[in-house]
Amino acid sequence: MRNSDNGKIHYGYSEEVNRLGFHDFNEYSKKLDRKQSMDGFDPQYVNIVDYIMKITHQIWEERGIGIIYKTYHNNVTMHCGSLNLQGMNAVISNTLQTLHAFPDRRLIGGNVVWSGDDKAGFYSSHRINSTATNLGDSTFGASTGKRVNFRTIVDCAVHSNRIYEEWLVRDNLHIVQQLGLDPHEVARGLAKNSKLNGSSLQLNYGLSETMNGQLMPALFEPKSPQFEIGEFILDLYNKIWEWRLFNQLNEYYADQAVVHYICDKDLVGYDQIQGMLVSLFASFPNAKFLMDRVTCNPINDNDAWDVSVRWRLQGLHEGIGYFGQPSWKPVEIPGITQLRVIDGKVVEEWMTFDGLDVLKQINLNTDDDIEMSPLYEQ
Repeated sequence: MRNSDNGKIHYGYSEEVNRLGFHDFNEYSKKLDRKQSMDGFDPQYVNIVDYIMKITHQIWEERGIGIIYKTYHNNVTMHCGSLNLQGMNAVISNTLQTLHAFPDRRLIGGNVVWSGDDKAGFYSSHRINSTATNLGDSTFGASTGKRVNFRTIVDCAVHSNRIYEEWLVRDNLHIVQQLGLDPHEVARGLAKNSKLNGSSLQLNYGLSETMNGQLMPALFEPKSPQFEIGEFILDLYNKIWEWRLFNQLNEYYADQAVVHYICDKDLVGYDQIQGMLVSLFASFPNAKFLMDRVTCNPINDNDAWDVSVRWRLQGLHEGIGYFGQPSWKPVEIPGITQLRVIDGKVVEEWMTFDGLDVLKQINLNTDDDIEMSPLYEQ
């Protein structure tokens, strides 16, 4: 394990784990060779990737709900968009309600990016592709009987066999669209329920807190003259996301790079990726970008890297863009992105955030008789 002086960059090395790679769960579950010290963990888990893969399968697909008692801290915090769940019982309740709505859900592991050890604790970022049928009522509404597929990325902080903090980012907007529901109507219902329950939706973000007045963003300057993956990622997000220098995409992305965006949009090449960024930031033109953590795993002797970035976008919905006409509501967008970097360029990226949660924040405290603009179609 090696962490950078920056504090946001963390590394995990492939020789310590059995990488998921292109293996599905049937193949991966047979890899029982122990490469990593897992003191304090149940003996069935041979490394941190194995731990994440197995508990996900056991809880969700085998319906071993009680495994949560053994693998989650009693006072766990689960960050779900603009709301937090607190405590093990809330995790169990959320799991049961999701399985009630989608009882045949299958979770296919895309990748697990990790760092840490059994002494200081592990950190994992698990990308999941799910298929399911909406056979039960849910917070979205009455059951529709429709089949859906969607992406989720879950980051977990783990120590001694228990997850004590989790960040769950699911593409709920894509789910609602596939169910044939109006995303704005669903979002308004969720916002109304939040008001009735007295839930906090982090409303204290405004121009004074998300803008630096007349000051320009800080400029990241790499220290190493050679390619270093952590510095490359910090530089990428500083130039593209903080400075909005979309004309520099070609310095960080391969010619035919693919970005798997929300709502099952695959964006190929500079023009489409640039168009997506312009549309997103047009909705939040003065938003502040915050990077919380970067986790890096090498592949093929450091010629290729798997990277996970946990980030937040904070600001006012003050522009016309992906999320329609401006509402002037304060919004925070938590997101997790996984990237594959080969020969110093991003070749594939999975960007995940909850667009439905954004609409929920936009619709919060909106009078029922106000008609919201339709979601901008890309």
